[in-house]
Amino acid sequence: MQRSAVPYGFWIGPSGEFGIRSDQWVPLHATVEGWVESLALTHHASMWATQIIKVTGDDVDGIVLDGFEPVREVMGLADTWWRGADSLVAVYTGEAEALSFPRDRTALIYSGLDEWGLRGGVEDSTS
Repeated sequence: MQRSAVPYGFWIGPSGEFGIRSDQWVPLHATVEGWVESLALTHHASMWATQIIKVTGDDVDGIVLDGFEPVREVMGLADTWWRGADSLVAVYTGEAEALSFPRDRTALIYSGLDEWGLRGGVEDSTS
């Protein structure tokens, strides 16, 4: 059931990207599966974080991601996720780009996460 109206439509791009189209087409994730992973990660992070901070507009540029790694599973293009030592950061720029409204850029910082909160039981293939 629809819960709100948005001024854009959801589209699948020519190479399978998932994105939105309003004034322009903006791919958010490289695949539909990446978008689904980002939704699952949003739910997981919001359940386990001890603190969630919302940052908007130009303040998004001030977020320091040194020491963070991209969360590959979300296959982020305009909307990305980053994993740090005890936090996850979601950076959403796609809607702002599609609507030509940079002040709508948003980041959510999920902090106070332990290993379960950071990875949810997914094996880290880099270790």
